[in-house]
Amino acid sequence: MEYQIAADSLKDRVILVTGAGDGIGRQAAISYAAHGATVILLGRTVKKLEAVYDEIEAQGSPQPAIIPLDLKGATKQNYLDMMETIEEQFGRLDGLLHNAGLLGVLSPFDQIDEASFDDVMQVNVKAELLLTQAALPLLKKSDDARLVFTTSTVGHSGRAFWGTYAISKFATEGMMQVLADELSNTKVRVNAINPGGTRTGMRAQAFPAEDANQLKTPLDIMPLYLYLMAPEGRDVHGECIDAQPKRQPSK
Repeated sequence: MEYQIAADSLKDRVILVTGAGDGIGRQAAISYAAHGATVILLGRTVKKLEAVYDEIEAQGSPQPAIIPLDLKGATKQNYLDMMETIEEQFGRLDGLLHNAGLLGVLSPFDQIDEASFDDVMQVNVKAELLLTQAALPLLKKSDDARLVFTTSTVGHSGRAFWGTYAISKFATEGMMQVLADELSNTKVRVNAINPGGTRTGMRAQAFPAEDANQLKTPLDIMPLYLYLMAPEGRDVHGECIDAQPKRQPSK
């Protein structure tokens, strides 16, 4: 399917992007801003967020905002405080892209390290739960809100040695489905995207011997990310969509 939206489809929308410092999150923030959104950049590394901020400013888009936060150590109160600040500064929140994630260590199931497992679950599952809980009151005030999760091919179908990451993405898809069901009678649309094999740092970490030039770039898969945030995607709800349906490689 060809996903297309108008050039100003995201005008006047406020969208929070996690993991906005690099990879898919960085590109999503830049693309959302290019279509008129005021983007809130959440990430661990201030220097990376500042570079994205500068790029958005340079393209003449609405001024973004930066929220430095390490999801591994963030508490429920951190998220509640963040939403209070967003409401004070912007008065609204229309979209949330859960993009931040940890790969963890690829290993046989019987060798999964407990500390690494806990870190991946903290960032990929618990942080999404707590951030979503904090964001829902604001999202529900929007006339057309969007909540988009990031899954993986191994979140649809388990694969040997991908235990920790796969389990976290199965949990993410389950969380999306529960929320979609609960919010079906509201103006909040909830979906998940599986980016597929994309030229990112995480992909290189998982497949170090792979020729990255054979992979799609984050920009290549942006039409779906834009569509699910825009008015054009209003009828899509509770779906897990593959950004690269023909290839369907792992993330």
